[in-house]
Amino acid sequence: MPVGIVVRRSPGVTRWAKWAWRIVAIIPGAGPADWRELRRDGEVVDYHAATLTLEIYSSDTEGYLATLAGQQPGVTVVMHPETAPDAQMPWRVSHVTASAYDGQDYGDSGEAMLEIVAMPPAMIGWLQNFVDAHHVDEPFIKRRRDRLRIDRNEDGKGDARIRQMADVYRAPRTGSVP
Repeated sequence: MPVGIVVRRSPGVTRWAKWAWRIVAIIPGAGPADWRELRRDGEVVDYHAATLTLEIYSSDTEGYLATLAGQQPGVTVVMHPETAPDAQMPWRVSHVTASAYDGQDYGDSGEAMLEIVAMPPAMIGWLQNFVDAHHVDEPFIKRRRDRLRIDRNEDGKGDARIRQMADVYRAPRTGSVP
């Protein structure tokens, strides 16, 4: 499903950041766009930054269930700093996902701007129908521990290459030291 990403540029609140950028909305079924201005209110400008394809997979239904179980189901949108020298805008919209787990993985790097944007009710229904059709509960199977090998000979004398007569793991002697 094509999803348009709406990014808001507003004046920065510190002298070190001239502008504050924030992902504020999505437009399901949007057409192509490249930082098209949607609305201007003084210095605050909303841009239709890009349109990306929201792809959903039957193998990720557990992540979609986690998204739908939240108080406000949302789409995770990821933006990275633009590195091209001739770029008009400082950010590049790089990814959109409906999986809570996938979104969390993108947040772990700390290099990207990540926002969870509320899904419209029609998109929630679309995702719920997909999950209902494709989700299969996998029973939890406890992993057994590896068997401990007991056939090894350990005599407590440390490294076999170093000659020692005493146990290296013994408690130190009390009393006088020679």
